[in-house]
Amino acid sequence: MDITFITIAAVAGLIVGGLIIYLLTRKNNQTLTAAAQEKANAILQEATSKGEILLKDKTIEAKDRFYQMKTEHEKHIAEKDKNLLQSENRFKQKEGTLNQQIEQNKRKQSELDTLQANLTSQLEVIDRRKEEIDKAHVKQVQALEKIAGLSAEDAKKQLVEALKAESKTEAMSFIKETMDEAKLTANKEAKKIVIQTIQRVATEHAIENAVTVFHIDNDEVKGRVIGREGRNIRALEAATGIEIIVDDTPEAIILSGFDPVRRELARLALHQLVSDGRIHPARIEEVVAKVKRQLDEEIIETGKRTAIDLGIHGLAPELIRVVGRMKYRSSYGQNLLQHSREVANLCALMAAELGLNVKLAKRAGLLHDIGKVAEEDTELPHAIAGMKMAERAKENPEVINAIGAHHDEIEMTSILSPIIQVCDAISGARPGARREMVEQYMKRLKEMENVAQSYKGVEKAFAIQAGRELRVIVESSKLDDKATEQLSFDIANKIQTEMTYPGQVKVTVIRETRAVNYAK
Repeated sequence: MDITFITIAAVAGLIVGGLIIYLLTRKNNQTLTAAAQEKANAILQEATSKGEILLKDKTIEAKDRFYQMKTEHEKHIAEKDKNLLQSENRFKQKEGTLNQQIEQNKRKQSELDTLQANLTSQLEVIDRRKEEIDKAHVKQVQALEKIAGLSAEDAKKQLVEALKAESKTEAMSFIKETMDEAKLTANKEAKKIVIQTIQRVATEHAIENAVTVFHIDNDEVKGRVIGREGRNIRALEAATGIEIIVDDTPEAIILSGFDPVRRELARLALHQLVSDGRIHPARIEEVVAKVKRQLDEEIIETGKRTAIDLGIHGLAPELIRVVGRMKYRSSYGQNLLQHSREVANLCALMAAELGLNVKLAKRAGLLHDIGKVAEEDTELPHAIAGMKMAERAKENPEVINAIGAHHDEIEMTSILSPIIQVCDAISGARPGARREMVEQYMKRLKEMENVAQSYKGVEKAFAIQAGRELRVIVESSKLDDKATEQLSFDIANKIQTEMTYPGQVKVTVIRETRAVNYAK
């Protein structure tokens, strides 16, 4: 019984405790809810006040922006009104000016009408007076015809015929006197100009020959130049096309060849080889190639210097090179560059005396013989070849005609052409200026080389020993030994049948095979 009571009491205590805890928890929740509600109300109130403040600020800002835009708009409207007012004022001013001009034009028109009316009346008066004068003139003519017994037309014809006869007589007399005086004056002036021109030009004449002497310090050098079994001298002759003569002449080696450029190439190459001391076939070929490049540069420099000395500007590069090559070319024993410079100066002086273009005359005088140094072989006369070179270089048409016509190959169309022809004759016709035999000799040797080079497989051909030997170098890959022998026979036979020469010509054909490899 006690246990039951205790159990009931415990259960009742638990129920009462749970009820108390529930009541306490509920009260606490109500307190928390009330506090949260108060906090939420405070936050809401604060947000409401901030929103009202922000709304007021934005409203004030919008009003300020509206007032600003309104002010700007009113200012813009006022400015437009001002511009319109100014435009209206200008328009009114122009309208007033136009009205004034219209009034002035009206007054001028009325004045013109008045003047026209006055002129019309005056013209009527003049016409009446003219009719009266014409009638009086007719009466006078009729009276004169009765007195003279001739009509007016017959009198005019007689007067005209008399005047014609008198004019013809006077004109013929004047023409005869003028022509006689012109002939005397022309002959006198022409002789005077030519004599003065010759007197004012004095240039040196370099008489070219076919031999150049190379001086050495001692005769020991000759052995190194010849080389073992003559291989060095053969290599030098093959590379330059010049015959190297090493004889008993003390401290001298003779370079023989008709081409001055080749002789100069051989001289410069030999000078470098002797100075360096290394003389062997490979070194010889290397030095000759180097000297050839230097000689080409010197030719160009000579052409430029000549043009500058004569005051000639704007020459094409190919013409400058041709002028430089003239230094190593002779015409009938007369150095071609000296001859061309002399002709240029003569032409300048003669053109100045005649009142022509001095610079153009000097240009034509310098270039008149460029056909003689053309690098390519041609069958054309040197004047035509030079004219074509000048045409390719786009020279002045008067200069081109002067070059082509200075030996009468073409018709002269420029006043410069006869001047070039005369000055060329003056320069070449002086006693001792030219030697015909040298020119013929060089021409014969050149033709001999051309004969050899006309065959297939020929690489080089050199006329040496004053034309007594023709040395031909062939390409070993194109001709064998039998073909080489046949080539020698064919060239000798062609020279014998087509050319005229003293003595005999030895034709030597060289076929050389080289094997070259490099160790790396």
